[in-house]
Amino acid sequence: MEANRLIDMLLEHPGQYISGEELSRRLSISRTAVWKQIAKLREEGYEFESAPRRGYRLIRQPDKLSQTGLLHALQGNRMFGRRLKLLESTPSTQEEVRKLAEEGAPHGTLVLAEEQTAGRGRQGRRWYSPPGKGIWMSLLLRPERQPLSIAPQLTLLAAVAVCRAVRKVGGVDAGIKWPNDILVGGRKLCGIIVESVAEDELIRFAVAGIGIDVNLEAKDIPQELTPIATSLSLESGRRIDRTALIGAVLTEMEQLYELYTQEGFAPVGHLWEALSVTLGREIAVHTPNGVLKGTATGLDPSGALLLLDQDGKHFTIFSGEVQLGG
Repeated sequence: MEANRLIDMLLEHPGQYISGEELSRRLSISRTAVWKQIAKLREEGYEFESAPRRGYRLIRQPDKLSQTGLLHALQGNRMFGRRLKLLESTPSTQEEVRKLAEEGAPHGTLVLAEEQTAGRGRQGRRWYSPPGKGIWMSLLLRPERQPLSIAPQLTLLAAVAVCRAVRKVGGVDAGIKWPNDILVGGRKLCGIIVESVAEDELIRFAVAGIGIDVNLEAKDIPQELTPIATSLSLESGRRIDRTALIGAVLTEMEQLYELYTQEGFAPVGHLWEALSVTLGREIAVHTPNGVLKGTATGLDPSGALLLLDQDGKHFTIFSGEVQLGG
């Protein structure tokens, strides 16, 4: 914890030196212990400048995710991300969280990986997750005695949280394609998958998997995905601090989840509609029963998509793949 507090103190005085004596006094540890914490942080990728009689100043935080940096970014949260597991590489963060859930891990447990070797998107698709370029994470949710039927609402909630965080940190005009794809300029930036485990029709737990293409360059995107995929750095024209974006996503998630538990889905649904790039447009929806075409008109109280076809018929769509523009 001393490392977290030390970083907090240096971040409170950006670009300024803080003496070893002052750090020692405020942390209630010896100056030798301060030096050891600085050395530990350097191993995590933090860069410091030190000068005799002046002390230390932080000059660069690591691009690589670190436990210290993540805990600092999430310090305002009560639950989401306060227990976290950071992995260098894993087949799937979804599976990691599922295992932890079965072992009794608490609500809000977070698993992040620098790389996924078998990441999954919706409908079993592979999610390209190269090392050090994106955010590949899964969050454990334990709704209290909620029916399995509300699971789609959690998906829409996650989409709102990610979209708001991406707009805030990246400064881009991101929107949501039903139910949970985050698009910028018509190309996909983020995918979300929420998988639930139920017992007696009640949700035991849900795992929200979030994959965000953050700092991928054009050459990093597979050729077959170039027409439909993008990254936050490509859209914003600058490199994005992944740790800051993770903090923003989890903060939005926690606040929206508290709103959801207190007031139900309606306020979250209104936020989703305000960020939607689907509503009011002609779309084609590929459903298990065939393709439906028409205008997306809104969400019903469950989170399903409402569609009005050319013959004036109304449809309620609970699952399907949306193609914008019909």
